[in-house]
Amino acid sequence: MRNRVIIADDEPITRMDISEMLTEAGYDVVGQANDGFDAVELCRKHKPDLVVLDVKMPLLDGLKAAKIIKNEYLAGCIVLATAYSGKEFIEEAKEAGAMGYFVKPIDEKTFLATLEIVRERSKDFEKVQCEVAKANEELENRKLIERAKGIFMKNNDISEKEAYERIRKLSMNKRCSMKDIAYAIVANG
Repeated sequence: MRNRVIIADDEPITRMDISEMLTEAGYDVVGQANDGFDAVELCRKHKPDLVVLDVKMPLLDGLKAAKIIKNEYLAGCIVLATAYSGKEFIEEAKEAGAMGYFVKPIDEKTFLATLEIVRERSKDFEKVQCEVAKANEELENRKLIERAKGIFMKNNDISEKEAYERIRKLSMNKRCSMKDIAYAIVANG
């Protein structure tokens, strides 16, 4: 599957050059914007694998757009391509969630090679985020089941094992998760 990309730069020639570079390398450029606001909207619409943003753009600059894109999980990864190489811009880029930072003019070979690495690291990061979310959900489910067991134990004067078995049996009989049964028990107190 080709990597879907959105490019945002207020210079049409720069957008065209980056687009051409990426298209020739096998990327699918699904949108182009000349400001950060349109870049965010395009990301909301297309959910690209990669977004390339200029730092200095009208209406909404690339750093602010990057923060929105990151916070709303609108793109797989964010790369900034800009004429500014000052340390303060690089620090802001890190805070905004950028995974790559290129100083213009862009060297095609370096840009494409780095994008490949950035995309792979981004996939690894996404996988870790999913695993963390799953682990947190499982922890919350266990806490809920523990609370439900406590209520069953107290209300029925039974052991922890018996309370667990009753919740498990209800789950099987009702054909729903133990979490759903636990939620109903906790809600009814």
